[in-house]
Amino acid sequence: MPPTTPTTPTAASPPAEPTAQRGSGGERRHDIDLLRVVCTAAVVLVHASAEFFDAGHRTTGVVGDSAGRFAVPVFFAMAGWAALVGSPVRGEAQLLTRLGRILRPMAVWTVIYLLWQQYVAGRPPEAGDEEAPDALFGSVEAAFHLWYLYTYVPLVLLLGAAVLVVRRRATPRRSLLLLVAFAVAPAAVGDVRTLTGLPLSDWGWNVSLYSLGYAVAGAALLGARRCGPRPLWLGGAAVALAALILYQFTVRHPAAYGSVTVAALTFAVLGAGHGVRVPERARAVLARLSDASFGTYLVHLLWVMLLVEPVAERVPHGFWAPVALAVTASAAAVLAFAASVAWGRLGLRRWLG
Repeated sequence: MPPTTPTTPTAASPPAEPTAQRGSGGERRHDIDLLRVVCTAAVVLVHASAEFFDAGHRTTGVVGDSAGRFAVPVFFAMAGWAALVGSPVRGEAQLLTRLGRILRPMAVWTVIYLLWQQYVAGRPPEAGDEEAPDALFGSVEAAFHLWYLYTYVPLVLLLGAAVLVVRRRATPRRSLLLLVAFAVAPAAVGDVRTLTGLPLSDWGWNVSLYSLGYAVAGAALLGARRCGPRPLWLGGAAVALAALILYQFTVRHPAAYGSVTVAALTFAVLGAGHGVRVPERARAVLARLSDASFGTYLVHLLWVMLLVEPVAERVPHGFWAPVALAVTASAAAVLAFAASVAWGRLGLRRWLG
């Protein structure tokens, strides 16, 4: 995607829309930039923590996962703000263009991860051959982190089409047909599987109620003029994080994104981040990192596999495990951001995110 120009209002959404964050008045929302960068780094932490958990470092894995668990719901909240408040679509062509900006890099990186699994990670060649067709239906193991986009794409479509209908624009026929296709696809795939005996995977392109709830509530919260005292939100975030850690140790790990503890932490983070004043000297760098966040999200899993996984399997238990998690997760995030910034400067963001 070409670099964003200062005069063009663009959507503020999760990493799937790597463009400037602008409010209804056209000014750049630096607090949204900050949330995007923080949440992208938090996603890296969650996946790095999973490597430590799988390697037997349970406490380190649970605490690390809890610290980054808010990221995905906050991304859905920012998607809702972009679609409903910050930069609602003005026509069907714009909506389809936004979908294309997501789907194009998504397809490229799905192929990259399938090839990585088959030729670099040492998986049997037939594993990649079996997963490739499944990627048309939903997220596959080689690129499991892309599950988020299989929810995000129909969410953007749903919110965008709703905006066009409510605002009485020209009937968005293609978008509505696509939306109906997404709606009937799960049952249709099951019917075809029953009638033909073909080993079709379940349809994974679905909008969950929790993602829609975060999107609408997030639009209201991020679009509000004031959200109350920031120290109160920060205190709430600390309490919610402690509750989430306890929940994940005693009830369920990983916690569902729709659970009460995750929701509490999510909205506390949103409230604490809303309206944060970013120093002028830091705004240019922050904007560049924000624009690179989609690419960072897409590529980061490679760095997690290269840097975090080997360390997690070898680090001794005890004090060194959380230190190793902090160092390797930070390194993976920095390298992922650096790679995304680099290909952005080369004009490859259209294909690599």
